[in-house]
Amino acid sequence: QVQVVESGGGLVQPGGSLRLSCVASGSIFRFYVMGWYRQAPGKQRELVATITSDGTTNYADSVKGRFNISRDNAKNTVYLQMNSLKLEDTAVYYCNTDARQTPWARRTDYWGQGTQVTVSS
Repeated sequence: QVQVVESGGGLVQPGGSLRLSCVASGSIFRFYVMGWYRQAPGKQRELVATITSDGTTNYADSVKGRFNISRDNAKNTVYLQMNSLKLEDTAVYYCNTDARQTPWARRTDYWGQGTQVTVSS
């Protein structure tokens, strides 16, 4: 069993900041890429940012320069620092991790339940 749990969402005014956290736990041999995705009402889920186990990051163009993803490998935790938030950042944010449960198992995606981020004045 693998659990992925997000926290840190909430209501914030435009221009404000929020920090999301995601902890992955369970019977896992190794976590590989960890990342954040979001889904706004009526839209498809989209990539926000990802980070590999060695720290290589990737960001959606819409959040570059405003969001920062980081991870603590010892804690199997990934963070998303969101600054200069805009109305269009409103969405449910999902944590994703790509992992193997054993050295010979295939890599599998695991998702959290999501945390709501609302940017509103």
